[in-house]
Amino acid sequence: QVQLVESGGGLVQAGGSLRLSCAASGRTFSSYAMGWFRQAPGKEREFVAAIRRSGGFTMYTDSVKGRFTISRDNAKNTVYLQMNSLKPEDTAVYYCAAGIYSGNYNLYDYWGQGTQVTVSS
Repeated sequence: QVQLVESGGGLVQAGGSLRLSCAASGRTFSSYAMGWFRQAPGKEREFVAAIRRSGGFTMYTDSVKGRFTISRDNAKNTVYLQMNSLKPEDTAVYYCAAGIYSGNYNLYDYWGQGTQVTVSS
């Protein structure tokens, strides 16, 4: 079992930055790939970024490439999402998840409760 708790969301103006954190409990954090997903009101949950267990490989959805960076610190059982040059369309609830390295949310077994990110224009 892995329990995930996100933090770092908030309200920011367009062009600003936020850093999301996701702290995991348990000793098996490094056994899982980690992903970030987001869900805007009235929309389906969508993939944002993922990172392999060792942190050596990452992937991003096209709309955030060059603006967002996913990283992890296995010693701290934490995964991060650095978000720069934020746009109003980035507004959503952001979730971290643990599972298999993929952009498919069905391959992630454990989910956090989500953190709200709101970008004003």
